Amino acid sequence: MSAFDAEERAALVDQVQRLLRDRSAEADVRRTMETPSGYDPQVWRQLADMGLLGLIVDQNHGGSGGGPVELELVMEAIGAALLCSPFLSSAVLATALLSASGDEAAKKRLLPPMVAGTTVATVAITGEGGLWTAEGVGVTATQAGDRWTLDGVASYVTHGQIADVVLVVAAVGDGIGVFEVEAKAAGLQIAPLPTFDLTLRLAKLTFASVAAHRIGNVGWEAVKAALDVTLVALAGEQAGGARRSLDMTVEYGKNRIQFGRPIAGFQALKHMAADMLLEAESATSAARNAARRLADASSDADAAISLAAFACADAFTAVTAASIQMHGGIAFTWDYPAHLYFRRARADAQLFGNPAFHRERYLTHLGG
Repeated sequence: MSAFDAEERAALVDQVQRLLRDRSAEADVRRTMETPSGYDPQVWRQLADMGLLGLIVDQNHGGSGGGPVELELVMEAIGAALLCSPFLSSAVLATALLSASGDEAAKKRLLPPMVAGTTVATVAITGEGGLWTAEGVGVTATQAGDRWTLDGVASYVTHGQIADVVLVVAAVGDGIGVFEVEAKAAGLQIAPLPTFDLTLRLAKLTFASVAAHRIGNVGWEAVKAALDVTLVALAGEQAGGARRSLDMTVEYGKNRIQFGRPIAGFQALKHMAADMLLEAESATSAARNAARRLADASSDADAAISLAAFACADAFTAVTAASIQMHGGIAFTWDYPAHLYFRRARADAQLFGNPAFHRERYLTHLGG
């Protein structure tokens, strides 16, 4: 259960929006995305000081005690600002996996430095096929006495090249296990991957007899629980990005004069703007509904999360593409921010499963 009431939730969102207005303006995004790490350590410390890195961590481990509802709202602000940071990797995916592991010793050891921002963690799940299922895991764990070693390849690891700790999902016999690996462990090679979204960092991890420590005794169910939280967060980011892209486009339409009047008054552009508004509002509704369902542990939470996963991805992509069209030639220039949102939208749509994958899951949940 969340430790936040409605008033505290609103205050949290306001604080996040104010911070991101000051520290994640367009100039900050452009400067940060060109750095090797892809994030600003000073902003990361500020996020920690505000308790955001421990937003979904229980208070017993130094967290804020928030839940999916608070997380989704914060991610809307992060998406609107195109924040460059490993927030989704460390403060969401890795944190959620540790929380689902049931390993109190691991949580006590790893969560406090992650909450403080002194440790960045990520999770390696899928192999090179990019299937976010148990069958898609590309790393195998082998036990010899009380020691574990990992072999194989994990790809599309978010912020893998800057992480201090990697939680690795690996095949164990006929099942799945979760393992902790130090980023500098012997036998581990980390190679950055090219990304269409310059604000995102992805890596390929190759394991060759890498020493690992097993986290708990959980299987794919814990990974799925972590992915569910992450998909809700990602949906929030997409909804926030879509809304910001819409607002930016409408503002441009009001100020761009053509044939003696603002282009926002042209009927064709009004129709496009109305479609963009429908997409943005639908994304927000889907993301917030999924967050509430997950927070309440509703029986239809799986369906709501799958719906949000594909609906928000499609909406963000559609809105940013329409934004470029409505801006005209200026949107194709490097100096204008429209392409930054389009890049984020296209990249987000492939993270943790593409829209087609989640549509199939949604139909399955409905009994199709």
